[in-house]
Amino acid sequence: MHLLDTRQYRDNQACGDERMAGCQERLDPRRTILGRRQEKWLLRGLGASGARWDVVAQQIFFAQRDTSRSAGLQVGMDAWDGYAADRQRILHGFAHRGVRNPVVLTGDVHRHYANDLRLDFDRPETRPIGVELITTSITSGGDGQDTTPEIRAEMAANPHIKFATSRRGYVLARFHRSHAEVDFKVLRYVQKPGARAHTAAAFAVEDGRPGLHPA
Repeated sequence: MHLLDTRQYRDNQACGDERMAGCQERLDPRRTILGRRQEKWLLRGLGASGARWDVVAQQIFFAQRDTSRSAGLQVGMDAWDGYAADRQRILHGFAHRGVRNPVVLTGDVHRHYANDLRLDFDRPETRPIGVELITTSITSGGDGQDTTPEIRAEMAANPHIKFATSRRGYVLARFHRSHAEVDFKVLRYVQKPGARAHTAAAFAVEDGRPGLHPA
């Protein structure tokens, strides 16, 4: 388990912290979200790990997330999209340091997401090199919905996003020798007591075969 701090060591958010298309500042290779010392620590730890599963727990959306409903990539700056070169260094670290099964655990988005991680998110035909599991909030956002027009647009624009919902709940991940099991637990409502948690989506990740498979 590699625990990261993406808040206190990072460069200021790019392009005035506006969700926008065409922000070149976010692509600057000098920009860092981890800080150089923490980035080196993470890459060194990934390279030295002999674990079957390497879990990277951190705060904000790691995969690319295009939120535009038209042509052109539009991303948020308070995410790894705002630090694209730093993310690429970590992805290359997964690929070139022999990390057997990288799993990124994320929060902060107030939605569930299940993402395949690729070296190039704009080439959906390439094989995944890891997965990202994003847990929703417990109460923030109220009861939420199974899906929304925004979620449907995101999934259409981002083939690596395999599941998303704005319901409240949590993620249950169980790691075995041969595979990991992932259940996205949700409640129909949270603004009154009595709702039962149920599984909205389930995935498996096979040992040595990065990528999410419906279970």
